Amino acid sequence: MNELFCKDSLQYLPTYAELADLRSTFIANCVLNICLTYTSIILNIVTIYAIRKTWTMAKTLKTLLLSLACSDVAVGLFTQTLYSFLLVKWLQLDNPGCNTQQMWSISSVLFSAVSFLGVVAVSVDRFLAVHLHLRYQELVTHKRVVIVVIGIWVFSAFCSLMILWVPFSNNYLIQLFSMSFIFILTFLVYIRIYLTVRHHRNLIHSLQIRDEARSDEMKNFAVLIKTTIGIFFVFIVFLICYLPVFICMAAIGIYGLKSALKKLLLFSLTLVYLNSSLNPVIYCWKMRQIRHAVMGILWKVYRRRNQPSHVIYNRRWSVV
Repeated sequence: MNELFCKDSLQYLPTYAELADLRSTFIANCVLNICLTYTSIILNIVTIYAIRKTWTMAKTLKTLLLSLACSDVAVGLFTQTLYSFLLVKWLQLDNPGCNTQQMWSISSVLFSAVSFLGVVAVSVDRFLAVHLHLRYQELVTHKRVVIVVIGIWVFSAFCSLMILWVPFSNNYLIQLFSMSFIFILTFLVYIRIYLTVRHHRNLIHSLQIRDEARSDEMKNFAVLIKTTIGIFFVFIVFLICYLPVFICMAAIGIYGLKSALKKLLLFSLTLVYLNSSLNPVIYCWKMRQIRHAVMGILWKVYRRRNQPSHVIYNRRWSVV
């Protein structure tokens, strides 16, 4: 299995003759990935803490977002760290070894698959929330969402281990067709969400509801729409970050392993890892509950760092 992986994967990596031409590309990607490693870890840890402190958010949505944030943290801790290590080794004209490349590939497929399926699961969850509306809490329970999240991680682990016994080209084709199919389905889900939202808005305007109970229902529906729009931005950014690497791999399959395409492949991989740093920004930008929780965390840190040392000292003694 190890020999099959090395034989298939090494053809996509730069040769020693190409290292001189790609040196500036390696340096740029290495600097970018080292910076993105810190941002993806720190921002997602803050986001996880903020999501856990957000009491107004539904438990089902919190569980899905926590799974997505955990996969983004893992990307920074494992995948980007290994990728930066590989780039440094290639810059030093040193062979990083098959085991390191294998670990990087497995972690990359694992956490990318979890992120991809996590985005799809959140999109479907928002569709059900908009479409079912009052029946949502009855059908979409926290226990069922937990089972879905566990299934996503188990299935992603199985897909990541497939690279050990399935040829790289076949594995790539399977991923390409499956992701394309799911992307199309997700777009159809958002079209359905748009039609449902437009129907509800027309219904609200036509009824001109004024009583307090209906007014509260309208406010809840408005919050639901804002959350759904935030998830839609997560999906669009995910698509923008992941699409170039599949286009680049398809171009390599058609035109062969040219140096220019390998350069584009390196930048497209960095763009994939950038997605893990962008997700927390989108959460804070588009989801008011998470934004308020993050602002509260930052305010507490600011007050603690700017508090006089004698106050902190006295507090410690008072506790004792």
